[in-house]
Amino acid sequence: MKARFKKKTKIVDIVITGVAGTLSVGIMLYGIFHFGLSESWSELVLNFFYIACFVMMWMYFFNRLDSTKFNYWCTICVGITILLRDILFPPPIADNPLHLVCLTLSVLLLVMLTFFYARKDWKSYSKGNLWMIFVVDLVIAMIYNYVVYLYPDNEYRNYLVTEFWIRPTITYGLVACFVSEKE
Repeated sequence: MKARFKKKTKIVDIVITGVAGTLSVGIMLYGIFHFGLSESWSELVLNFFYIACFVMMWMYFFNRLDSTKFNYWCTICVGITILLRDILFPPPIADNPLHLVCLTLSVLLLVMLTFFYARKDWKSYSKGNLWMIFVVDLVIAMIYNYVVYLYPDNEYRNYLVTEFWIRPTITYGLVACFVSEKE
């Protein structure tokens, strides 16, 4: 199998994303089985889309998926997870201003994905614009992480923190792929 990228730094970016994402999804699947499907069915749905992104990322890395299909389907999967986890069924946040900030950033992230990735000329965007997608997703995860650590310690904490960081890992991998493709 021939890899798409030749530079070691790009290969390391994709491998780190794949390994970190696979471990995170594995932890979440363990959490689903630990807490039961009745309590955590929504995580199973989200993990389906995360797994689809990782599979497409590996297919793209090994030249089994072209740039256009990878661009479209990964954007759709990430967009659906944003819509489900952050907009339609957001995690409960007692602090209303933080909730509104997360909701606003989530809508901004969805608009950025649509604007940057879902257009035919996505290769013409600058690296800075592409990295902004990752930065916004990172800020959302950091806010959720902060809110989780405000609550008293419970058995869900480790799983929630892991779940919040899966999507920034995916967006990092996607942006790393697209920045490489742009070159």
